[in-house]
Amino acid sequence: MLKIIGATLLVCLCSIGLHAQDSSDVSLFKISGSADMYFRSDWNNPKHITYNNFTSFTQSQNSFELGMASVKLEHAIGKVGMIADLGFGKRAEEFSYNDTRSGVAIKQLLITYAPSSKLKFTAGSFATHIGYELVDAYLNRNYSMSYMFSFGPFFHTGLKADFLLGKKNTLMVGIANQSDLKSASVLPKMVIAQFATTSGDDKLKAWINFQGGKTNDSGRLYQGDLVLNYTLSESLSLGYNGTLQSRETKISGKWESPRMWYGSALYINSDVRQWLGFTLRGEYFNDQKNVLGFGTDIFETTLSANFKIDNLTIIPEIRFESAGTKMYSSHNENMVNKTGNFLVAVVYHF
Repeated sequence: MLKIIGATLLVCLCSIGLHAQDSSDVSLFKISGSADMYFRSDWNNPKHITYNNFTSFTQSQNSFELGMASVKLEHAIGKVGMIADLGFGKRAEEFSYNDTRSGVAIKQLLITYAPSSKLKFTAGSFATHIGYELVDAYLNRNYSMSYMFSFGPFFHTGLKADFLLGKKNTLMVGIANQSDLKSASVLPKMVIAQFATTSGDDKLKAWINFQGGKTNDSGRLYQGDLVLNYTLSESLSLGYNGTLQSRETKISGKWESPRMWYGSALYINSDVRQWLGFTLRGEYFNDQKNVLGFGTDIFETTLSANFKIDNLTIIPEIRFESAGTKMYSSHNENMVNKTGNFLVAVVYHF
């Protein structure tokens, strides 16, 4: 089935790529970038090298840390285009954790071809369509990341096609390496898909996301994901992300019962002034089946302020977590089931 999908996409791409380029096409070039850094302090004040932090990009305690510097190059002419998105620093290294840990990462590298206004092909490595949050700090209102982002996919490498289904609906289907692998020569490929729709008044937007397939001869992975955005007014909006990932293992020729982890998060976004906004994230994360090694459920609540000065955003943030088991370290070296931290980040983009 995966081979049929991949072959079909390639045949479509080749057959419609025989048209000559219009000599009147205009070449467009864009360069953009960002940089971020932060300070984080855990209120449990653990004495040893433990951060009480199990999500991405904020693995530190009482330390000033560099996040990531990014440079994104985009070029388009006529129906074709290219994006090269490079990241430098610890955040980039964690994002591309399967690559050589050099502090430099290719976040995205892709080529696009849009034969019509209703169809676009993308080949290369691109950020995942799954989830609410994004790797670039300036695109998130919370600086610390959710559990769902941290343990969902970061990116995919493969071939996808985007279809415009009328004015309000879009469909993406593709075939890719397994999540977060830029090279996977001997591994099975995964199907990725997304259906997106918008209400008639444009206030409600929804994305239904999927990835699934064999991970090897004795493993399968399937993930469904839902993202919602609802605009109540110019200064108030809601976001929602729910995800469920199922994993199956074949033992002695028989597929065992699936083991699942799942999560759900609500985002309340308020912009009280043009230069000041707040976001409250409440997340429930369940790994009681011990798929990811937690063996428990976790509640986290994060309140972030966004102070904007031109292209600079200052993000002071407080975060509280509570788990079903004692998984956090305290200052007296005991294990406890609660923790909290304060973080302040500065983010610049152009």
